[in-house]
Amino acid sequence: MPEPLFEEGDFQIPDKMFFRVGEVSRLVGVPAHVLRYWETEFPALAPRKSGRGHRLYRRQDVELLFQIKDLLHVRRFTIEGARKYLKQHRSARRTAARPRQAELFEASTAPQLAAIREELRQILDLLK
Repeated sequence: MPEPLFEEGDFQIPDKMFFRVGEVSRLVGVPAHVLRYWETEFPALAPRKSGRGHRLYRRQDVELLFQIKDLLHVRRFTIEGARKYLKQHRSARRTAARPRQAELFEASTAPQLAAIREELRQILDLLK
């Protein structure tokens, strides 16, 4: 497996929920028009829009932008190559994350969860 694209300490992302395009442009070090172009090329990059239509990037969007910049500007990937790389590694991260979710619950809670699930099904049947 290749080494990580970047380390968490390589950059500083302020502790905020949303970032405007100008802030993200300064953080990542690319012009705003490049960010907008990358949105069209990378489906995973989809910032929300405010009521006034301003782009609002989440922290995960900013982290993805750092990855994209690293792939394109440092590792010299093509856009298509970067897109494929991110898609492959995103699915690998999801697969690796699944077992950890199961560890959140103790084995002793499985019967309780099954009972809750059954009760919810009964409620749904009543509502139909």
